[in-house]
Amino acid sequence: MLWKCTDRIEDSLSKVNGVYFSFPDFRNFLLNPRHFSDGKARYNILFHTMISNVLRGVSLKTFPNPLTPDEEKYYFQKYTEGDLEAKHILIERNLRLVAHIVRKYQNLGEEMEDLISIGTIGLIKAVISFDPEKGNRLAAYASRCVENEILMYLRARKKGGKEISLYEPIGTDRDGNEIRLYDIIETTDTDVPEKLYLKENIQKLYEKVESELSPRERLVLKMRYGLYNGEEYTQREIASLLGISRSYVSRIEKSAVEKLRVWFC
Repeated sequence: MLWKCTDRIEDSLSKVNGVYFSFPDFRNFLLNPRHFSDGKARYNILFHTMISNVLRGVSLKTFPNPLTPDEEKYYFQKYTEGDLEAKHILIERNLRLVAHIVRKYQNLGEEMEDLISIGTIGLIKAVISFDPEKGNRLAAYASRCVENEILMYLRARKKGGKEISLYEPIGTDRDGNEIRLYDIIETTDTDVPEKLYLKENIQKLYEKVESELSPRERLVLKMRYGLYNGEEYTQREIASLLGISRSYVSRIEKSAVEKLRVWFC
Protein backbone atom coordinates (compact mmCIF):
# COMPACT_ATOMS: atom_id res chain seq x y z
CA MET A 1 0.00 0.00 0.00
CA LEU A 2 1.17 3.40 -0.15
CA TRP A 3 3.10 4.50 2.81
CA LYS A 4 6.03 3.39 4.84
CA CYS A 5 6.56 0.03 6.47
CA THR A 6 9.66 0.66 8.53
CA ASP A 7 12.45 -1.71 9.34
CA ARG A 8 10.74 -2.29 12.69
CA ILE A 9 8.49 -4.76 10.86
CA GLU A 10 11.41 -7.07 10.07
CA ASP A 11 15.11 -6.41 10.34
CA SER A 12 15.96 -9.61 8.54
CA LEU A 13 15.63 -10.39 4.86
CA SER A 14 12.54 -12.26 3.75
CA LYS A 15 11.94 -14.28 0.62
CA VAL A 16 8.78 -13.90 -1.43
CA ASN A 17 8.25 -15.72 -4.70
CA GLY A 18 11.95 -16.40 -4.93
CA VAL A 19 12.90 -12.74 -4.46
CA TYR A 20 14.79 -11.51 -1.42
CA PHE A 21 13.88 -8.10 -0.10
CA SER A 22 14.32 -6.00 3.00
CA PHE A 23 11.74 -3.78 4.62
CA PRO A 24 14.16 -0.84 4.77
CA ASP A 25 14.25 -1.07 0.96
CA PHE A 26 10.45 -0.94 0.93
CA ARG A 27 10.53 2.21 3.02
CA ASN A 28 13.04 3.73 0.60
CA PHE A 29 10.78 2.86 -2.34
CA LEU A 30 7.83 4.63 -0.78
CA LEU A 31 9.92 7.70 -0.05
CA ASN A 32 11.51 7.69 -3.52
CA PRO A 33 9.11 5.78 -5.82
CA ARG A 34 10.68 7.13 -9.01
CA HIS A 35 13.92 5.34 -8.20
CA PHE A 36 12.23 1.96 -8.68
CA SER A 37 10.91 0.42 -11.89
CA ASP A 38 7.19 0.93 -12.39
CA GLY A 39 5.16 -2.28 -12.53
CA LYS A 40 7.93 -4.38 -11.00
CA ALA A 41 8.46 -2.09 -8.04
CA ARG A 42 8.95 -3.75 -4.71
CA TYR A 43 5.67 -2.20 -3.64
CA ASN A 44 3.90 -4.87 -5.67
CA ILE A 45 5.80 -7.63 -3.89
CA LEU A 46 6.25 -6.32 -0.39
CA PHE A 47 3.09 -4.78 0.88
CA HIS A 48 0.55 -7.00 -0.83
CA THR A 49 2.47 -10.20 -0.15
CA MET A 50 2.90 -9.28 3.48
CA ILE A 51 -0.82 -8.59 3.90
CA SER A 52 -1.90 -11.60 1.83
CA ASN A 53 0.20 -13.75 4.17
CA VAL A 54 -1.60 -12.22 7.11
CA LEU A 55 -4.94 -12.95 5.47
CA ARG A 56 -3.87 -16.58 5.03
CA GLY A 57 -3.38 -16.85 8.75
CA VAL A 58 0.12 -15.56 9.33
CA SER A 59 0.32 -13.74 12.65
CA LEU A 60 -0.63 -10.08 12.81
CA LYS A 61 2.63 -9.67 14.67
CA THR A 62 4.26 -9.14 11.28
CA PHE A 63 2.95 -5.58 11.63
CA PRO A 64 4.41 -2.97 13.98
CA ASN A 65 2.96 -2.92 17.47
CA PRO A 66 0.12 -0.45 18.06
CA LEU A 67 1.07 2.78 19.75
CA THR A 68 0.59 3.19 23.47
CA PRO A 69 -1.80 5.96 24.57
CA ASP A 70 1.14 8.21 25.42
CA GLU A 71 2.87 7.50 22.09
CA GLU A 72 -0.33 8.18 20.19
CA LYS A 73 -0.80 11.48 21.98
CA TYR A 74 2.82 12.43 21.28
CA TYR A 75 2.67 11.68 17.55
CA PHE A 76 -0.65 13.45 17.09
CA GLN A 77 0.86 16.51 18.73
CA LYS A 78 3.82 16.30 16.33
CA TYR A 79 1.46 15.81 13.38
CA THR A 80 -0.57 18.84 14.47
CA GLU A 81 2.67 20.81 14.39
CA GLY A 82 3.21 19.78 10.76
CA ASP A 83 5.46 16.74 11.21
CA LEU A 84 4.56 14.41 8.31
CA GLU A 85 6.81 11.69 9.69
CA ALA A 86 4.49 11.55 12.69
CA LYS A 87 1.54 11.09 10.32
CA HIS A 88 3.28 8.14 8.65
CA ILE A 89 3.98 6.57 12.03
CA LEU A 90 0.34 6.93 13.06
CA ILE A 91 -0.67 5.16 9.85
CA GLU A 92 1.88 2.36 9.85
CA ARG A 93 1.34 1.52 13.51
CA ASN A 94 -2.36 0.93 12.77
CA LEU A 95 -1.95 -1.20 9.65
CA ARG A 96 -2.77 -4.39 11.52
CA LEU A 97 -6.18 -2.86 12.24
CA VAL A 98 -6.86 -2.71 8.49
CA ALA A 99 -5.75 -6.33 8.04
CA HIS A 100 -7.94 -7.42 10.94
CA ILE A 101 -11.04 -5.74 9.51
CA VAL A 102 -10.43 -6.88 5.94
CA ARG A 103 -10.28 -10.49 7.11
CA LYS A 104 -14.03 -10.33 7.78
CA TYR A 105 -14.70 -9.75 4.08
CA GLN A 106 -12.33 -12.30 2.55
CA ASN A 107 -15.12 -14.72 1.60
CA LEU A 108 -17.13 -12.24 -0.48
CA GLY A 109 -15.27 -12.90 -3.71
CA GLU A 110 -13.59 -9.50 -3.73
CA GLU A 111 -9.92 -8.96 -4.48
CA MET A 112 -8.13 -8.69 -1.16
CA GLU A 113 -5.69 -6.10 -2.45
CA ASP A 114 -8.63 -3.89 -3.44
CA LEU A 115 -10.23 -4.21 -0.02
CA ILE A 116 -6.88 -3.47 1.58
CA SER A 117 -6.49 -0.40 -0.64
CA ILE A 118 -9.95 0.83 0.28
CA GLY A 119 -9.46 0.03 3.95
CA THR A 120 -6.18 1.89 4.12
CA ILE A 121 -7.81 4.94 2.53
CA GLY A 122 -10.23 4.79 5.45
CA LEU A 123 -7.30 4.62 7.85
CA ILE A 124 -5.63 7.64 6.24
CA LYS A 125 -8.88 9.60 6.47
CA ALA A 126 -9.16 8.60 10.12
CA VAL A 127 -5.66 9.85 10.94
CA ILE A 128 -6.31 13.13 9.12
CA SER A 129 -9.71 13.82 10.72
CA PHE A 130 -9.20 12.35 14.21
CA ASP A 131 -9.49 14.75 17.13
CA PRO A 132 -7.44 13.42 20.07
CA GLU A 133 -8.84 16.16 22.31
CA LYS A 134 -12.15 14.28 22.48
CA GLY A 135 -10.50 11.63 24.61
CA ASN A 136 -11.06 8.63 22.33
CA ARG A 137 -8.38 6.30 21.01
CA LEU A 138 -7.55 6.36 17.32
CA ALA A 139 -8.17 2.62 16.92
CA ALA A 140 -11.85 2.90 17.84
CA TYR A 141 -12.38 5.85 15.52
CA ALA A 142 -10.31 4.36 12.69
CA SER A 143 -12.19 1.05 12.88
CA ARG A 144 -15.41 2.83 11.96
CA CYS A 145 -13.70 4.77 9.17
CA VAL A 146 -12.11 1.65 7.68
CA GLU A 147 -15.34 -0.33 7.97
CA ASN A 148 -17.42 2.46 6.42
CA GLU A 149 -14.99 2.87 3.53
CA ILE A 150 -15.14 -0.85 2.74
CA LEU A 151 -18.94 -1.00 3.05
CA MET A 152 -19.37 1.99 0.72
CA TYR A 153 -17.11 0.28 -1.79
CA LEU A 154 -19.05 -3.00 -1.57
CA ARG A 155 -22.41 -1.23 -1.94
CA ALA A 156 -21.14 0.62 -4.99
CA ARG A 157 -19.84 -2.64 -6.46
CA LYS A 158 -23.23 -4.24 -5.92
CA LYS A 159 -24.89 -1.42 -7.84
CA GLY A 160 -22.22 -1.51 -10.52
CA GLY A 161 -24.34 -3.51 -12.93
CA LYS A 162 -26.78 -0.67 -13.42
CA GLU A 163 -26.70 0.62 -16.99
CA ILE A 164 -26.20 4.36 -17.26
CA SER A 165 -24.94 6.65 -19.97
CA LEU A 166 -21.25 7.42 -20.08
CA TYR A 167 -22.39 11.03 -20.53
CA GLU A 168 -24.42 11.03 -17.31
CA PRO A 169 -22.86 13.19 -14.56
CA ILE A 170 -21.21 11.16 -11.81
CA GLY A 171 -20.19 14.09 -9.62
CA THR A 172 -18.71 17.55 -9.63
CA ASP A 173 -15.19 18.88 -9.29
CA ARG A 174 -14.15 21.49 -6.74
CA ASP A 175 -15.23 24.28 -9.07
CA GLY A 176 -18.75 22.87 -9.34
CA ASN A 177 -18.28 21.54 -12.87
CA GLU A 178 -19.96 18.24 -13.71
CA ILE A 179 -17.73 15.21 -14.25
CA ARG A 180 -18.91 12.48 -16.62
CA LEU A 181 -17.57 8.98 -17.14
CA TYR A 182 -16.68 10.13 -20.63
CA ASP A 183 -14.31 12.71 -19.11
CA ILE A 184 -12.24 9.93 -17.60
CA ILE A 185 -11.45 8.52 -21.03
CA GLU A 186 -11.63 11.79 -22.93
CA THR A 187 -10.10 11.78 -26.40
CA THR A 188 -10.03 13.97 -29.51
CA ASP A 189 -11.04 11.12 -31.82
CA THR A 190 -14.30 12.33 -33.45
CA ASP A 191 -15.53 8.75 -33.87
CA VAL A 192 -15.24 7.93 -30.19
CA PRO A 193 -18.62 9.32 -29.02
CA GLU A 194 -20.50 6.87 -31.26
CA LYS A 195 -18.34 4.00 -30.11
CA LEU A 196 -18.71 4.99 -26.48
CA TYR A 197 -22.47 5.07 -26.88
CA LEU A 198 -22.36 1.34 -27.64
CA LYS A 199 -20.54 0.76 -24.36
CA GLU A 200 -22.97 2.47 -21.99
CA ASN A 201 -22.80 -0.20 -19.34
CA ILE A 202 -20.77 1.25 -16.54
CA GLN A 203 -19.91 -2.25 -15.42
CA LYS A 204 -17.75 -2.68 -18.50
CA LEU A 205 -15.69 0.33 -17.54
CA TYR A 206 -15.28 -0.96 -14.02
CA GLU A 207 -14.31 -4.38 -15.33
CA LYS A 208 -11.51 -2.81 -17.34
CA VAL A 209 -10.43 -0.74 -14.36
CA GLU A 210 -10.14 -3.96 -12.36
CA SER A 211 -8.58 -6.16 -15.04
CA GLU A 212 -6.29 -3.83 -16.98
CA LEU A 213 -4.83 -1.48 -14.39
CA SER A 214 -2.14 -2.12 -11.82
CA PRO A 215 -3.13 -1.82 -8.14
CA ARG A 216 -1.46 1.59 -7.97
CA GLU A 217 -3.25 2.82 -11.11
CA ARG A 218 -6.60 1.57 -9.83
CA LEU A 219 -6.16 3.31 -6.51
CA VAL A 220 -5.14 6.64 -8.05
CA LEU A 221 -8.00 6.54 -10.56
CA LYS A 222 -10.54 5.64 -7.89
CA MET A 223 -9.38 8.53 -5.73
CA ARG A 224 -9.00 10.97 -8.61
CA TYR A 225 -12.47 10.45 -10.13
CA GLY A 226 -14.44 9.13 -7.16
CA LEU A 227 -15.14 5.77 -8.76
CA TYR A 228 -17.39 3.39 -6.79
CA ASN A 229 -19.10 6.42 -5.23
CA GLY A 230 -15.88 7.36 -3.51
CA GLU A 231 -14.62 10.81 -2.62
CA GLU A 232 -12.76 12.76 -5.30
CA TYR A 233 -9.30 14.14 -4.67
CA THR A 234 -7.02 16.51 -6.54
CA GLN A 235 -3.63 15.27 -7.70
CA ARG A 236 -2.01 17.32 -4.97
CA GLU A 237 -4.23 15.79 -2.30
CA ILE A 238 -3.54 12.28 -3.57
CA ALA A 239 0.18 12.99 -3.56
CA SER A 240 -0.03 14.16 0.04
CA LEU A 241 -2.10 11.18 1.17
CA LEU A 242 0.14 8.63 -0.53
CA GLY A 243 3.42 10.33 0.25
CA ILE A 244 4.54 10.75 -3.36
CA SER A 245 5.03 13.73 -5.66
CA ARG A 246 2.17 15.35 -7.57
CA SER A 247 4.02 14.77 -10.85
CA TYR A 248 4.25 11.06 -10.03
CA VAL A 249 0.49 10.95 -9.38
CA SER A 250 -0.01 12.67 -12.74
CA ARG A 251 2.08 10.04 -14.52
CA ILE A 252 0.18 7.20 -12.85
CA GLU A 253 -3.15 8.78 -13.81
CA LYS A 254 -2.03 9.33 -17.39
CA SER A 255 -0.86 5.73 -17.70
CA ALA A 256 -4.19 4.45 -16.36
CA VAL A 257 -6.26 6.63 -18.70
CA GLU A 258 -4.17 5.56 -21.70
CA LYS A 259 -4.80 1.90 -20.87
CA LEU A 260 -8.55 2.49 -20.63
CA ARG A 261 -8.59 4.54 -23.81
CA VAL A 262 -7.42 1.50 -25.77
CA TRP A 263 -10.62 -0.32 -24.81
CA PHE A 264 -13.02 2.56 -25.43
CA CYS A 265 -11.65 3.96 -28.68
